[in-house]
Amino acid sequence: MKDYKDYLLEILISEKDLNKRIAELGEEISRDYKDSKDLLLVCILRGAVIFLTDLSRKITIPHAIDFMAISSYGAGTRSSSGVVRITMDLTTNISNKDVLIVEDIIDSGNTMSYVLELLSTRKPKSIKVCALLDKSERREVDVPISYIGFNIPNKFVYGYGLDLDEYFRNLPFIGVVDLKKYEN
Repeated sequence: MKDYKDYLLEILISEKDLNKRIAELGEEISRDYKDSKDLLLVCILRGAVIFLTDLSRKITIPHAIDFMAISSYGAGTRSSSGVVRITMDLTTNISNKDVLIVEDIIDSGNTMSYVLELLSTRKPKSIKVCALLDKSERREVDVPISYIGFNIPNKFVYGYGLDLDEYFRNLPFIGVVDLKKYEN
């Protein structure tokens, strides 16, 4: 990998807009869960870790955090393979907890549908989804998303947790990949 600028077509969501929207999401979640005795944020690794970190700091009510790693994308792919595997499971018993899944992007909905189905069998008090990005144009499976950061068009994006061949997750913005440069 070279420099991120070598693959950047445009900045889709600026650092300022990300920060503003994440603060708003934190307020909404804090308000909606103000009576919760046991809120658990479940971060879907690796893409959502930066979003989770920033969101967690904006949530003003007590909450715990746990992590899951799900595999449905291969390196360099822009769409789900359709095969979903848990590569790291939760360490927390979620029975009778309010679970909020924190995800970087939902496109086809296949992965999130699988995660919701799996976690529902563990008897949480409630289970909802917070996605930074919703690419609804690509939806194959309808999944309920309670909190959406941004609706985005069907473009290949990277930055702010989303990788480009495992690089550039550290960018403070979300950019669109220039496919002509990337595929050469």
